[in-house]
Amino acid sequence: MAPPAAAVAAVRNHSPHLLLRCGGGGLLPSPPGPATLPFASRGATASALARLRLPPPRFSLSPVPKSLSASSSSHVPVRSLFTGIVEEVGRVRRLGPPLAPSSGGGGGGEAPGLDLEVETRDLLAGTQLGDSVAVDGTCLTVAAIDPAASTLTFGVAPETLRRTSLGGRAPGDGVNLERALTPSSRMGGHFVQGHVDGTGEIAAFRPDGDSLWVTVRAPPEILRLLVPKGFVAVDGTSLTVVSVDDEGGWFDFMLVRYTQDNIVLPTKKVGDKVNLEADILGKYVEKLLAGRVEAMAKVDS
Repeated sequence: MAPPAAAVAAVRNHSPHLLLRCGGGGLLPSPPGPATLPFASRGATASALARLRLPPPRFSLSPVPKSLSASSSSHVPVRSLFTGIVEEVGRVRRLGPPLAPSSGGGGGGEAPGLDLEVETRDLLAGTQLGDSVAVDGTCLTVAAIDPAASTLTFGVAPETLRRTSLGGRAPGDGVNLERALTPSSRMGGHFVQGHVDGTGEIAAFRPDGDSLWVTVRAPPEILRLLVPKGFVAVDGTSLTVVSVDDEGGWFDFMLVRYTQDNIVLPTKKVGDKVNLEADILGKYVEKLLAGRVEAMAKVDS
């Protein structure tokens, strides 16, 4: 039975954000030894002069506040959604100043952002200018497409460089790529916004059969949002948290063989930074509880 026309109109009028695109950034367990698989670096090639390009963005990713209180300023709008199921591991071709001159100011005299040019095999088909792509879990906007060189270029705003690990990428580095959800996409992981909460540091790798345990150090404001058997996005990969140690400052998870073969993480080294995004549900729960506690305190006083 088809829904009433009034209901359809209500959904369209009140939930447009679900289809909008993003704007754009103690003691640890002692493993036997880190398992690292360094990349075979590809040399950077010269970019083609003729390419499609959007004007550089005049805005940056809205930062996720460290303290999610009941204040209305802590709201971060959902502009696009991902599942954390990586489509492809791309290769960084270039990270540097934009090749094309800016058509407008960035505002406030802020240091300019960078262009991130990524080589991809599978994402060129169907990708258009302005589309949202999660690059190592960071929601970025496609600003240039070069079919001849098989590259997508993204403008990376200064705030994105400050909050994520993207500024440390070099030519030949692998990056996890995932395009934004469409209404017909399978929901294989969890709701990932591409709004990176901060970075963590790989503390240990430990093989377990053909699986791999990974331990990550993380700041308290992210750890408090993680729970065992809950979700976390690490470099944009949807993963299940196994253990959380708030006092030790770490959490861990396990990668099965298939996941190891299809994401960047197993190729990194102990000490490397990773982008972290906690499950949005934990953020809402924390904010609601904070508001409730504050209201109860006012009543008691």
